[in-house]
Amino acid sequence: MTDVKLRSRVEVERGLFMAESYEVISRAMDAGMAPRSFLMSEKWLERFAPLYERFPEVPVFVGEEPLLERLTGFHLHRGALAAMQRPELPGVAELLEGARTVAVLEDIVDHTNVGAMFRSAAALGVDAVLVTPQCADPLYRRSIRVSMGTVFQVPWARLPAWPGDGIDVLHGAGFDVLALALTDGARSLDEVDLGADRKVALVLGAEGHGLKPATLRAVDEHVVIPMAGGVDSLNVAAASAVVFWQRRAMLGRA
Repeated sequence: MTDVKLRSRVEVERGLFMAESYEVISRAMDAGMAPRSFLMSEKWLERFAPLYERFPEVPVFVGEEPLLERLTGFHLHRGALAAMQRPELPGVAELLEGARTVAVLEDIVDHTNVGAMFRSAAALGVDAVLVTPQCADPLYRRSIRVSMGTVFQVPWARLPAWPGDGIDVLHGAGFDVLALALTDGARSLDEVDLGADRKVALVLGAEGHGLKPATLRAVDEHVVIPMAGGVDSLNVAAASAVVFWQRRAMLGRA
């Protein structure tokens, strides 16, 4: 289970995901997700007892640390793993009901970036996150860990198609779709109206080549973060935090 593609396929097909550390497992449970089993060394039994005792019917597997490392492919330095029941995601239309700020993650393939973007979304008031068909799984263990469990807090769904039908659905729900992109016609973020009178979907693109040409043609507006020092771009997770903050600040001034 150390190969990412194998793990993501098996986890999704079998309806499970892996949660690591006390805080993450606890947040998953608090969000209504049930564990299937726990895996830990004996020294962590007392620390994790408040969690597994909530589900006395769920097995707790205990082993020596070298054995656990061979089983998992990594050192369980955060104490324990829990195999969790994967939640049923809401439909896109359902997710958009009542939302006013939505982030769209287009083909973000780095699980660390996905987790960091969810954490920023939770901290900065994004109502929902949509991920495109090729985006990395937010419920992958590393994404969950980097997000500090906020993937269980921010409502999210996977778009069945993008950009085509996906942008049409956003427009149909009354959203203006803004793409973060380094294009000639992009407007500076500090000049863009992100106030309360607009329902806004903020599209952030894949690491490296950025957003798809079809996406750039279909959105309503291109936006660029103003920068100094000869820097032309930020890591996509950092860029998401900047634009989420700007939206939050402008909503607060409305």
